[in-house]
Amino acid sequence: MASFVPISQSQSLFSNTHFKNPPPLSLSGLNLGSEFLPTKTSFRFRAFRSFPGKPMEGKAVVVSATTAEKARKKYPGEAKGFVEEMRFVAMRLHTKEQAKEGEKETKEPEERPVAKWEPSVEGYLRFLVDSKLVYDTLEGIIEKAAFDSYAEFKNTGLERSESLAKDLEWFKEQGYAIPEPSAPGVNYAKYLKELSEKDPQAFICHFYNIYFAHSAGGRMIGKKVAEKILNGKGLEFYKWDGDLSQLLQNVREKLNKVAETWTREEKNHCLEETEKSFKYSGDILRLILS
Repeated sequence: MASFVPISQSQSLFSNTHFKNPPPLSLSGLNLGSEFLPTKTSFRFRAFRSFPGKPMEGKAVVVSATTAEKARKKYPGEAKGFVEEMRFVAMRLHTKEQAKEGEKETKEPEERPVAKWEPSVEGYLRFLVDSKLVYDTLEGIIEKAAFDSYAEFKNTGLERSESLAKDLEWFKEQGYAIPEPSAPGVNYAKYLKELSEKDPQAFICHFYNIYFAHSAGGRMIGKKVAEKILNGKGLEFYKWDGDLSQLLQNVREKLNKVAETWTREEKNHCLEETEKSFKYSGDILRLILS
């Protein structure tokens, strides 16, 4: 959650990423001997004809044939698995300051470098409370497993709900009042619950973006905010049991496995949901600056 930034609603995601009309393949770097590349082949044979009283004469004839099959156009990242396709779309929704692959212009306050943020403890608490509601909802959906594919993601080690509960208890012990969840968290949790019951591909998009973004940019945001308002205290929200990189790799493999059962149309539908996941998570992230 912590690493997401909202995207401009005026920006057309698929006019940039071309998932509906994938870009043509470049031959650069490809194996030109690949069976998927159009080839032109020549066949040479001799045609014989005979005339009464004369020996048969041979005449060389050249026939050209061009393969009818054309290479299926690849989607960005497809060769490495579907998780890479999701990562590609997500990275392009960042600003240039956030990621070198980013294409979005900086417009919102939370899209500026974290070093320029002016967070408050009260705003950070609102962010943590709303984040916990979303993680509670996500983990409840996975536990219930309305679709069999959801069961693949039980007990991945990426779960954050218990860690957030410990952090909120710590703030309470410091004398801070813990607020009730606000509209951004309530709206996102409601949307995730409804989506998970009818649209597994779209739900998996949110699952991926929430957990993977928090493990990357989210940790950086947590560190910088803690330095500004918590005397550098590290929260449990940004700690994992075990090797985080291995936990992420395990989930990548599960996501790729699930996506192997989807059609290309279902995969594209999943990718199209990325914009909404950024918007909802960006609304929660903005609470830090409230």
